[in-house]
Amino acid sequence: MVTRIVPVLLCGGSGTRLWPLSRKSYPKQFVPLVGEETLFQASARRLSGRTDVLDFAAPVVVTHSDFRFIVTEQLQGIGIDPGAILIEPEGRNTAPAVLAAALHAVREDPEAVLLVAPSDHVVPETETFQAAVAKGLTAVEEGELVTFGIRPTRPETGYGYLELTGEPDWEGEPVKLSRFVEKPDAETADRMVEAGHYLWNAGIFLFAAKDIIAGFDTHCPDLVAPVTRSVDAANPDLGFLRLDPEAWSEAGSISIDYAVMEKAPNLSVVPFAGGWSDLGGWDAVWREAGPDENGVVLSGEATAIDCNNTLLRSDSDRLEVVGIGLDNIMAVAMNDAVLVADMTRAQEVKQAVDALKAKGASQATHFPLDHRPWGWFESLVVGDRFQVKRILVHPGASLSLQSHFHRSEHWIVVEGTAKVTVDDEVKLVSENESIYVPLGAVHRMENPGKVPMVLIEVQTGAYVGEDDIVRYEDVYARGQGEKG
Repeated sequence: MVTRIVPVLLCGGSGTRLWPLSRKSYPKQFVPLVGEETLFQASARRLSGRTDVLDFAAPVVVTHSDFRFIVTEQLQGIGIDPGAILIEPEGRNTAPAVLAAALHAVREDPEAVLLVAPSDHVVPETETFQAAVAKGLTAVEEGELVTFGIRPTRPETGYGYLELTGEPDWEGEPVKLSRFVEKPDAETADRMVEAGHYLWNAGIFLFAAKDIIAGFDTHCPDLVAPVTRSVDAANPDLGFLRLDPEAWSEAGSISIDYAVMEKAPNLSVVPFAGGWSDLGGWDAVWREAGPDENGVVLSGEATAIDCNNTLLRSDSDRLEVVGIGLDNIMAVAMNDAVLVADMTRAQEVKQAVDALKAKGASQATHFPLDHRPWGWFESLVVGDRFQVKRILVHPGASLSLQSHFHRSEHWIVVEGTAKVTVDDEVKLVSENESIYVPLGAVHRMENPGKVPMVLIEVQTGAYVGEDDIVRYEDVYARGQGEKG
């Protein structure tokens, strides 16, 4: 018998421990940290297709409004059509997100079985993971809530643990859970790994939608009413479903572990012996990337001379990173920020983000490339009364019809062809041609071609902030001042 599984991808975290590559405006799940695909794309691909036992439906994605077009673009890039994309008005941790997905799914199919997973984990062996999911179905059929426990490969202090009632069956048969264990200190972690019946908590769950809803009713009833109202009053928006913000704001911010899992008696664990990482720090990226014989990992424009146990990464083709005589060091460079730290202090990177926020540095939260539904732009130079940008527009995409109160713009096309509207004039602007947009003019930029269009934009005026936009028409249905 083949069981249909509805994947639920949670896609709202900020991943501050992987700063500067992961930031609030463009978190780690959308970045190709290990391999060519992004973590989100790899997660979606892992939870797709059909086996002798499993048939994966289109994924349900729970994400933030700013990421909704990134989600659809990245899924299209790997040939996967999404199911529902639920837009959270604000992040409220994992419990409200899971409950909203379950309420939505059970209305489509009262017997729906959900596989809930973060979208930023690395699981290299897809077939092995899907086989573990198939093992968990036997427990789901008995009304169990199933979680997945990873065989520890070291005494890790950055993960929570699952204590089993007995020795794990590495053939993958479900085992009853004794208790959850919070992130331990080094000595406790060492003892638990030696004991043999503690597994890393992967934060991946398998259950019938009706069973997890019943779990919320019993163990976290205060969450049920506001989330249900938010789903009931959800507003369709293009291909997305916006959860009602007023009801959502009344939902508590709580994890699925605290809300249900740590209280539920009907909980089983599928032991998983395959590879897994939550890429919770640059030390994890270093491990997953496969260090060479000297323990060195290089990415991008990076060179190591006489280095050991070192990660050197450049995510800019304009920056060369060179390390000489380094030992146990991680150095990550981008156009606007560079991180250099001892590898053993990888978990402290989020403290750097907090320090940057405190001093008002935009690098704490904002990514150098600002992704939009039509493409992206990056600021090359910013002054008191001017800004220079590089803008890429996808084939067939269009910016909104808009005007500005405080700035004029000069566009120079350097790749492709732009279709430009300025007030009543519409014209094609080709490579090496330019056009001027006066202050207050109603204008739009489109890419009518089959290849990406790139232009340089020079803004001049008293104010060049991104919120100086009045929208008149927009194919992406964005409101005034909305980024996404």
